[in-house]
Amino acid sequence: MFFGSAAVLGKFALEAFPSIAIVGFRVGGGALAFYLLRRLRGTMSLDKPSHYLYFALFSVFGIILNQLLFFHGLSLTTATNTSLLAVLIPVFAIAISAMVGNDVLNARKIFGILLAAGGVVYLIDPRNASFSSATTQGDIMIILNSLSYAIYVAISKKLVTHYGALKSIAWLFVFGSIINVPIGFVSLSTVELGAVSYGAWLALLGVIIFPTILAYYWNTWALARVEPSVVAVYVYLQPLIGTTLAITILGEPWNPRILVAMSLIFAGVYLVTRRKAPKEKVLPAN
Repeated sequence: MFFGSAAVLGKFALEAFPSIAIVGFRVGGGALAFYLLRRLRGTMSLDKPSHYLYFALFSVFGIILNQLLFFHGLSLTTATNTSLLAVLIPVFAIAISAMVGNDVLNARKIFGILLAAGGVVYLIDPRNASFSSATTQGDIMIILNSLSYAIYVAISKKLVTHYGALKSIAWLFVFGSIINVPIGFVSLSTVELGAVSYGAWLALLGVIIFPTILAYYWNTWALARVEPSVVAVYVYLQPLIGTTLAITILGEPWNPRILVAMSLIFAGVYLVTRRKAPKEKVLPAN
C-alpha cells in the first residue's frame, strides 16, 4: 500500500520539484531516519569489514540505480510502458534468487507469478503501450531498473536476515545517500524554494515517510523472514493500489478492468505465498 501511494504523492510533489530532487529527498530523508532509529537501539557496526562492501553493493542495486533509472526512464517513456515493464521484477528476482540458492523454483510459484503478471498486463492494457524508437531509451532504463531491484531482492537475503531489518536498511540508505543526495541537491538549483507551496512540501514529506521509510523498512523486514519470490510478487499489487488511489483521490475515471485484474493478481499472489500444510504425524498403535 505504501509503495503504491508513491504515484499519487509523487504527482503532487512533481508539480514543484524535479524528479531527481525528489529521489535525493527520499534517500536523504530515509538515511537520516533509519540512522537515528538504529543508533537509539544500538550500534551501527557490522561484524566483518567485507560486510560493509556487501551493503554498499546492495545499495547500488536497491537504492542508487533503482531510483535513478526509474525516474529518468519514466521521463523518457510512457507511464503505461513503465507499468508493463515492471512485471519483469518478480520474474528476474525468482530466477536470480534460484541461481544463488536463496529460493526454490516450483511450478506453483512460476504459475502464480505469471498469473499475477497477467493481471497487471490486463489492467494496464497493452494496446495503450507504445514501444517506439521515441521511447526506446526510457524503456531500456525501466528494464534495467527492474533488473536492478530484482538483483537487490535476490542477493541480499542472507545478510539482511543476519543483521535484521533496521540495521540493514540503515546501511542501504546511508550508502545510497552518498550518490543520490548530491545529485538531488544539484537539481534543486532550478527550483525557487520560496515559491514552493505548503501542499507540495507536504506531498514531498509524504513521499519520504510512506513509500520510502515505512515501505522500505517493512519490505526489508519481510525479506529477512520469507523467500525473495514472495517479497517480489507483491510488486504486482502496486499498480492496482496506485490505480485505486488515483480514482479515489485524484478523481481519475473508473475502469471496470480493475475487477478482473484484481482477481488475477490476488490469485497469483496467493499461489506464490501459500505454504503447504504440515503433515500430521501418525502415532504408533499401543
